[in-house]
Amino acid sequence: MSNDSSSFFNSSQEPSDDRSTPEAKGRLDAESLMRVKQLYRSITNEIAKVYVGQDELVQGTLVALFSGGHVLIESVPGLGKTLFVRTLGRVLGCDCGRIQFTADLMPSDITGAPVYDMQKSTFQFRPGPVFTQFLLADEINRSPAKTHAALLEIMQEYRVTVDGTSHQVPKPFLVLATQNPLESEGTYSLPEAQLDRFMFKLHLGYPTSEHEAEILKLHSRQVDLNVRLESEVEVIASPKEILDVISICSDVLIEDSLVTYINQIVRTTRSWPAFYIGASPRAGLALMQSARTLAAFNGRDYAVPDDVVDVVVPALRHRVQLTAEAEIEGRSIDEELSSLLSSIEVPRD
Repeated sequence: MSNDSSSFFNSSQEPSDDRSTPEAKGRLDAESLMRVKQLYRSITNEIAKVYVGQDELVQGTLVALFSGGHVLIESVPGLGKTLFVRTLGRVLGCDCGRIQFTADLMPSDITGAPVYDMQKSTFQFRPGPVFTQFLLADEINRSPAKTHAALLEIMQEYRVTVDGTSHQVPKPFLVLATQNPLESEGTYSLPEAQLDRFMFKLHLGYPTSEHEAEILKLHSRQVDLNVRLESEVEVIASPKEILDVISICSDVLIEDSLVTYINQIVRTTRSWPAFYIGASPRAGLALMQSARTLAAFNGRDYAVPDDVVDVVVPALRHRVQLTAEAEIEGRSIDEELSSLLSSIEVPRD
């Protein structure tokens, strides 16, 4: 096994047939595991019909979704994030929405607000755009802190409280928030405590030459996206099935030795010389939850160290901060996390 972070979400892992190993003590039956594995492959195949490339985004989002987490995406504009969310919603039979964050966006613009009903002479709550299942929060760092706080509270609590009354958002609930790394003017950086609410931070680059040529062929015709999604992409799941799979993934076994390994990784970030801020206990929970889901995607009812290694960088890169000296020397967080992984002994049993 390698500690190379480039193995992120290595979907080529196959389930072991050796059920006598210490790890093979999971509580899941073969039918449930096969169901999860086939669903994962079917989802990625359907998405690929209209959304080309960006495997890290597709796989990372699916791991976060089936782990009950949310995703922060750092990318330049024009890489098809809205297309991806709408395609994902179509494939999984879920509602999807989009909020364009701006400097004047208020919390009530997201959550909704009471509106006076003249016929009944009472105030009625009108839900905001956050009442959906897959939400694209576009350029989240263009709004002030109080607007960030409103969304991030919903991400944690899965509800909106207005005038003392709580309103549940529909489940499953997945937020994909984006920020542009090229612009800083007119933006409000998310503080560390808010960044910690995201399970993963994914970096999206430009597509390869082959993928970009395929994008040009697929999307150069002026055809309404709704028509294309309905005619080309099948609905293969439902919100209830997603919740069922989340429950299945949560039953994947993680041995005590692997818990110790995860704990060592997280705690080492707090004393690593290149970091002045280390990861919180929530980071360890994110590693455990996502490792379980990745194992289930690969047909196993037990997690292995490779599952943890594959998610360390996206799960921790937004939870640690480089020291000033490390930044001056040109080090990167991803490289430091890879070095940190190499310094920790991998459990063998």
